[in-house]
Amino acid sequence: MTEENPPEEQQPPEQPPARGSMRYQDPDSTTPREPTLAEQRARRKALVEEEEREQAEAQAREVAQRKAATRRKVLIGSGVTVGLVGVVAAWYVVGTPDEVSAVCTDANGVVQNDQYCDDSYMSSHGGHYDSVSGLWILPLALGGGQYRYNYGGTGTVGQHVSGGTFTKPSGNTTVKTSAGKTVQRGGFGISSKSSSGGSGKSGGS
Repeated sequence: MTEENPPEEQQPPEQPPARGSMRYQDPDSTTPREPTLAEQRARRKALVEEEEREQAEAQAREVAQRKAATRRKVLIGSGVTVGLVGVVAAWYVVGTPDEVSAVCTDANGVVQNDQYCDDSYMSSHGGHYDSVSGLWILPLALGGGQYRYNYGGTGTVGQHVSGGTFTKPSGNTTVKTSAGKTVQRGGFGISSKSSSGGSGKSGGS
């Protein structure tokens, strides 16, 4: 009796994966898929856009730096201009002479005739100027009086001077007597001269 072999069980054929399903891929053994032409174009486009964006940002930074530098120069220039204007204005104010009236008085402050404080008159009559006291002094033979100018005060001959000061003004100040004679000529730092051509020390204190 012949023994018959039982028929082998047939395995059902492998079915393709259903649409939308996922299959597990081993990263160690799976070969990466080559990018499609569309993906390659997209990557190149992204790289170009990134490069253009970096160039635009660099240009924007350069423009901002130039503007900031220009602004600083303008501010510095404005500061220098304002400073020069201030210096010129201050120089003008300081250099522009003021005018003060002078009244001749004796050592007690009593108003006297202007001639007693005039350097030409006093020198021709033997008087001399004392730079320590700021007084013109006549010889005893001519009365021995002592005289000096009061600056800015008022009064008539024989009266005590009212106001003013016995301190000589700066060289920038023009000083004139009540008769209109200039005893000190103001200027821009130039030493004063009296109208008679003297040193301008008449009656100074």
